[in-house]
Amino acid sequence: MSLNGALNEPYPSAELSTVSHMQKGFKISARKLPISKSGPIDEMSQKLGIPVPEMIFGDNIVSVEHMESGWRLEFNAYDALDRVDKTGRTMLKVAYSKEWSRSSRENTHEGIKEVVKPFDWSFTTDYKGTITNGKSFDVLPPQIVEPIPIELLKRPDPILFFEEVVLYESELDDNGISMLSCKLRVMPDRMLVLCRLFMRLDDVIVRIRDTRIYVEFATGKIIRDYTEKEDAFEKVKKSLLFSGKLPSDLTTALRDPNQIAHLIPEVKHTIENLTIP
Repeated sequence: MSLNGALNEPYPSAELSTVSHMQKGFKISARKLPISKSGPIDEMSQKLGIPVPEMIFGDNIVSVEHMESGWRLEFNAYDALDRVDKTGRTMLKVAYSKEWSRSSRENTHEGIKEVVKPFDWSFTTDYKGTITNGKSFDVLPPQIVEPIPIELLKRPDPILFFEEVVLYESELDDNGISMLSCKLRVMPDRMLVLCRLFMRLDDVIVRIRDTRIYVEFATGKIIRDYTEKEDAFEKVKKSLLFSGKLPSDLTTALRDPNQIAHLIPEVKHTIENLTIP
């Protein structure tokens, strides 16, 4: 049975599959459709110039739109994959690829020596969202940039709208996972989007790249917070043990970025601000 479904199978319409919520002049939308079929997958791969993950949700989106000004930010799979390294020049990636091919899997996986390709086969992306209309974020000096007000997000405000949308996922030839997904929650006065790339290559490396979009409805203030974290696979396992996890719990924990994100060191962090209209 094909994961892409029968060629003549009716495909749900984008309009009927999109849910939206209006809150104080902002329209927040999410679309969740099945895995893309072979035709759109081939077309996307050709446009990108690289193979795409085996589970690609090419029609899924998360968007935030300010109705009066028309400003709009969107998260989608194509633009995220377009940020994947297509040159093979990422030396850190090549070094890890060689380490992977030297591992014990070399004797058990026939194609393991083919992992070093002229693109980042882990599908790691530094995607921060696509502004489809309106002005870009302001790049400000670190001393005056405004961070996300965590204390306000910790308040027990009611959640008026919540969605979780997967954009793509790959099992990296059964040697780990690379998944990009978005979560959003809307409260009466503010909202937060978290777009997370979780990449785990077994016995090699663990990466988490988070883009957070914070919106304060009353002021039109928008903050984009981007963080990159990564560490060697064995170091993450040791950190889990030091944190009190039992050896029998490690496999489950290593599959859940929420259990390991706080244990992985930060290697990059940027904050951008924007006020609309």
